[in-house]
Amino acid sequence: MWIAHLFFASLFIGLGLLFFRGKGAFLIAGYNTSSKQEKEKTDVKALTRFMGKLMFFFSACFLIMATSDLLASMIPLWIGLALFLVGSIGAVIYANTGHRFQK
Repeated sequence: MWIAHLFFASLFIGLGLLFFRGKGAFLIAGYNTSSKQEKEKTDVKALTRFMGKLMFFFSACFLIMATSDLLASMIPLWIGLALFLVGSIGAVIYANTGHRFQK
């Protein structure tokens, strides 16, 4: 099972590097489906950097989960899952309040 966790951690690291460089905005669902007028009002660089940081956080969560198999303990798995859930909910709230990514 730790191989799956490492696979997803590396996937999130790759996405994080892509987003952190300001690329890959077409992969962000809310941005991708918005109208052209909305896309012009969005600060794409700030949005992609935020998503890059979020992907790095998710990869850290999966690395924590991977240690559960190595330590033969369920505690790191539950900690990683809890962090993933809290980070997801927090990111949605942060991104959708305060007009943070508007020009």
